[in-house]
Amino acid sequence: MRHNRILVWFRNDLRITDNETLIKAIQSGNEVVPVYCFDPRMWSKTDLGYCKTGAFRTKFLIESVDALRKSFRELGADLIVLQGMPEIKLVQLAEEMEAKGIFFSKEVTSEERNVEKSLETNAFAKGIATESFWQSTLYHIDDLPFPVSQTPEVFTHFRKAVEKMVKIRPAWSTPKRLNFPSDLDSSRLGELPSLHTYGLEEPDRIAKSWLEIEGGEQAASGRLQSFFWEKDLLKVYKETRNGLIGMDYSSKFSPWLAVGCISPRSIYEEVKRYEKERKKNDSTYWLIFELVWRDYFRFIAKKHGDKIFQIQGIKNQEDSWSRDKPQFEAWAEGRTGVPFVDANMRELNATGFMSNRGRQIVASFLVNDLGIDWTWGASYFESKLIDYDVCSNWGNWMYVGGVGNDPRENRYFNILRQAKNYDRNGDYVRMMIPELQAIKGFDIHQPWDLSTSKLKSLKIQLGHTYPHALRNMPTLEKAY
Repeated sequence: MRHNRILVWFRNDLRITDNETLIKAIQSGNEVVPVYCFDPRMWSKTDLGYCKTGAFRTKFLIESVDALRKSFRELGADLIVLQGMPEIKLVQLAEEMEAKGIFFSKEVTSEERNVEKSLETNAFAKGIATESFWQSTLYHIDDLPFPVSQTPEVFTHFRKAVEKMVKIRPAWSTPKRLNFPSDLDSSRLGELPSLHTYGLEEPDRIAKSWLEIEGGEQAASGRLQSFFWEKDLLKVYKETRNGLIGMDYSSKFSPWLAVGCISPRSIYEEVKRYEKERKKNDSTYWLIFELVWRDYFRFIAKKHGDKIFQIQGIKNQEDSWSRDKPQFEAWAEGRTGVPFVDANMRELNATGFMSNRGRQIVASFLVNDLGIDWTWGASYFESKLIDYDVCSNWGNWMYVGGVGNDPRENRYFNILRQAKNYDRNGDYVRMMIPELQAIKGFDIHQPWDLSTSKLKSLKIQLGHTYPHALRNMPTLEKAY
């Protein structure tokens, strides 16, 4: 099908490199009009009263859309920015511009799919064609060795099958030009919103935050270049990925992957180039392994639909969960009285980011130690995480809640053992919880074991300077 003018609706694919939707539009139409629509529903309140998209992710998204607009301007084109419901605004724009088609990337979860369906219905009623493309995963959905409905429920089975039987498609090339309408009035282009548009405040840049992340395709490429080639950190990724402090312990690609500033295939191809030119080892494989996990959660979400958001999960197993609001708020605000948990939650609240290890630790504490509804934790992460990915977030929380794709029951993380393994000297806790920084060494992880006189000499009073623990925690000896 050949159209005279095509709208390309950008969603979670905010890049021009390896973007099939954009390439197909360029190939199929005379004129291409890139569009991004800020959907106000992204900033609605959750059942717990939190904004679905918090300040950190909103800021990152705005930066990413702005960078996309700059990329198009470098190609002699531009990006139209709309605000409103895409299923209405895009069809209206297509009518006004006499566009014959709207191209977009496919999503898998119900809110996004409902928007797609409404868009297709509204466009069809106006005689406007729609075409959608799958491009969010490393392995293409059409290449899987089984129907999505038969995706294995155990990750290892999925991984072995795709690694053995599926060839990863090559990334699409970067367009050198596109035919943008020359008669488009600049007043139509639209302005980027601000945080205040959604009632949000600019996040404070705190001194203890080491996070250096800016939205956009160029920033994503810069991070890849730095991590792989300039600092040569890929070769030790498997050994360092569970670190807690600094930009160098893990790739930090997840924020850019979440909004599509970089594609998993682009990362994969760069890993393969690194293996050829520098080194191939367990670490280079492990980064690909993590991308496969990301794929897996997306296919599981497509297979199971809204079950991934329901308390019984995909196992249809409903336990007796607590919904103790004060305890949940103490967890969310980093006031549980368990320093390793509180440090990670305070980092999340202060930066929008938390290490992979930290996420597992705080989730286990909420679910296994406090017994609180796992969906509350997933919802809180949705609001706070700069790298929120609906499939990975809810898939991982189901996992911890014991109602997801985990062949093991009760995957419990012993907090003190985790602290001993990953923050032996207490440097991370000391950085994030300054009221405890006078405590030396590992003792900072278990202040309840220190005598009242010792704490008094350090000017620390449990229950005042720092909270008492919500749960009786074991001594380090009992933790082993």
